[in-house]
Amino acid sequence: MAIRFGRLLCFAVVMLALSAASVAQIGIGVVVSFGPPPLPVYAQPLCPGDGYIWTPGYWAYDPGFGDYYWVPGTWVLAPEVGFLWTPGWWGWGGQGFIFHEGFWGPQVGFYGGINYGFGYFGQGYQGGRWDNGRFFYNRSVNNINVTNIHNVYNTTVINNTTVNRVSYNGGNGGITARPTSREEAAAHERHMPPVAAQTQHVQTARANEQLRASVNHGKPPIAATAKPGAFQGNGAVPAKQSGGPYTPPPNRASSQPKANTRTQAARPQNNVPRPPENNAQDAQTRPNPQTATPQNHQAVRPENNASRPSTAVHPNELPPIPHTPVPNTGNAEADHKYQQQQEQLRAQQAQERQKLQQQQEQEHQQLAQQQANKARQQQLEQQHQKQTQELQQQHQQQREQMARQQQQHMQASQQQAHASQSQPPKPKP
Repeated sequence: MAIRFGRLLCFAVVMLALSAASVAQIGIGVVVSFGPPPLPVYAQPLCPGDGYIWTPGYWAYDPGFGDYYWVPGTWVLAPEVGFLWTPGWWGWGGQGFIFHEGFWGPQVGFYGGINYGFGYFGQGYQGGRWDNGRFFYNRSVNNINVTNIHNVYNTTVINNTTVNRVSYNGGNGGITARPTSREEAAAHERHMPPVAAQTQHVQTARANEQLRASVNHGKPPIAATAKPGAFQGNGAVPAKQSGGPYTPPPNRASSQPKANTRTQAARPQNNVPRPPENNAQDAQTRPNPQTATPQNHQAVRPENNASRPSTAVHPNELPPIPHTPVPNTGNAEADHKYQQQQEQLRAQQAQERQKLQQQQEQEHQQLAQQQANKARQQQLEQQHQKQTQELQQQHQQQREQMARQQQQHMQASQQQAHASQSQPPKPKP
């Protein structure tokens, strides 16, 4: 109850600083007292094929070890024809730095004015466009093999953004960009959260100690990958250099409070207060669904992703859907069939999670527009938590049922094979 009250209190404080028109998008994020490191310098891996869209790397935060960690940039298949990626971004929220989760949608929204490069120069996206159901790549900002991908064009992009490696908006030394009316509208259009491949990519990055800022000092050994989760091989690109000096506060791990917070993503122009000194005050943290399980989710270590009751309020705070071990019955055809069934169930459950997440985000947006009171906010959060837990239990039951069915089939097959081997040969007439 104390945790829930703390979250609602933080929500209310941010809402008091906003008008209904100033809410650019709903964001779930960690609130951190010190800003992320500068963006490292790295090269873009070769695009793996048609339909892949570049999603730039960024610094995520994990309160579990009190440190930022690098999520490598990667090529991701667009979830729908016509959808583009709006990168996530860090912004000063009055009490600390807040991460605003990226999303897929028909238009690119506001991403803090951060110059992520490769077409994301602070506003919009100049790396490509959709045309008649196909994505065309701008070769001037993308690494494209024209032997394999023919839908390309070459348009020189005039980048008027000041070239720097700053990775956050607002606060001391941050980007001062403000969202346009078109960018604000994009946040309220139909859009989707990060797809399952992206959330798994984030989880893999989180589990890699070498990607922590305190270990790599702003120069991650894996800065970008050709596909999500492909952290090894020729497609994994190291950073050429750090984006600048980075010195985190010495008490960063101990300064994270236990309370969780869910905050509205405030427009940067409302972020008037200056940030505190890095070690001057505690930060209120809540794991965000891109940095934990997935990012900005509850901080769950990969080894703890066992199926058990969860306190997650929203689907994107749940642990990744587990991969069931590939069966090995000795019957290759049956094993392949069982594996296909498992993957189909996993894909179905991931889609159901995304659908519920989108529904809950829309309900939060409606509540923000209505300027609802604390009681209504708490009621909605409790409703969302119940929905999420029921979905998790349903999915767990489905996986257990499939495992039982496959086990029964395997046992029946083995018994049948044993019976046929133990029967004496029939006498010849």
